Order: sequence, then C-alpha cells, then structure tokens
Amino acid sequence: LPATAFSLREPFAPARKMIDAGIPVALATDFNPGSCYTSSIPLVIALAALSMHMTPAEIITALTVNAAAAVGAADRIGSLEVGKQADIIMLEERSHLFLPYRVGMNIVDNVIKKGKVVWSK
Repeated sequence: LPATAFSLREPFAPARKMIDAGIPVALATDFNPGSCYTSSIPLVIALAALSMHMTPAEIITALTVNAAAAVGAADRIGSLEVGKQADIIMLEERSHLFLPYRVGMNIVDNVIKKGKVVWSK
C-alpha cells in the first residue's frame, strides 16, 4: 500500500528485500479517507518504482496475479489464461518500462471486463 505510506508519511514496505527473498508482493491503493487519499494506480506504480525499488515487470505482477492471490481469487482473475475472467486494460504506452513515468496521467485506451469492451477512448 505505497499510497498509504505516502499519505501517512510512514516508511514504505521493503518490497525490494521481500522480492529478493522470494516473497510475493501485491500492490493496491487502500483508498479510504483515513489513511489513503487516492485511488490512483499510476501514483502507486510511481511510488513502487521510486520508493520501493520495484521494476516495472515486478509492479505489473504485484498489481495483477499477486494481488489476485492476496485476496484468494487467483484461480479466477489476475492473469490472462484460458478459463479465467478476461479483465484487461489496454494502455497508450508503447512499453511497460514507461509506466512509472506517467504519474497522474490516464493512459488507458480500452477497458475489457469479463471479455467485453466496457470503455474505449
């Protein structure tokens, strides 16, 4: 919950040490008025890269399959596999390597929920 640590001016979780030790890391916003004032995934991505020393690939894993596993739903969501719910976002960025640089920007082109396009630019 890097945005929570940011909002509360608390230390960030030692994600780099956790990943290096083989511990799966999940990321989320924890959006609530008491401890986290944002629901911005681009901010979470930037904080994870800058303050938690995670790579873009690790961040994507933490936001998808590891997050699904953290809430006991990895058998249904979190990765693109036959038999899983097709929840996909398509971004206007040409590479995942640029994601931490897009703080505060909405770069979503399309949203697919359960295999159906529900939003498109």
